[in-house]
Amino acid sequence: MKILRWLLLVLHGFVGIGALAGGLAAITNPNEPLGVTVEALKNSPFSSFLIPGIILFTIIGIGNIVSAITLGYGYKFQGYISSTFSWALVIWIVVQCIMLQEIVPLHIIFFVIGIIEAILSAIILFKQRLFPAGLILNFLEKQEI
Repeated sequence: MKILRWLLLVLHGFVGIGALAGGLAAITNPNEPLGVTVEALKNSPFSSFLIPGIILFTIIGIGNIVSAITLGYGYKFQGYISSTFSWALVIWIVVQCIMLQEIVPLHIIFFVIGIIEAILSAIILFKQRLFPAGLILNFLEKQEI
């Protein structure tokens, strides 16, 4: 369990730091963050990267940092926090690919990281028998009788 928590902490930290940097770049230069022009947003509801930057910075960036911190302190309900921000990353990547109408290697990498985080979070929930994992395990134990 220690290796699982350590791996999840590293992944959340990596995603969080990257999202803080990317979000800050989009907030401070909403028309061309990191060299990406607003032309990339032509199929999205946004005319600049400001709103996506704020979302990236707060939800993905701060969310993953908070998740890493709570993991480090061994907070009892960390599985829920980790799962929430893992799925937020997955959803962020899917929506980004739809809006940009493009999939690049970075999308695939972060999608896979989000799925790995979600699986590791689910393992924590099952090991702690927290809802809904406890219900599922109780149901399966009754079926074996």
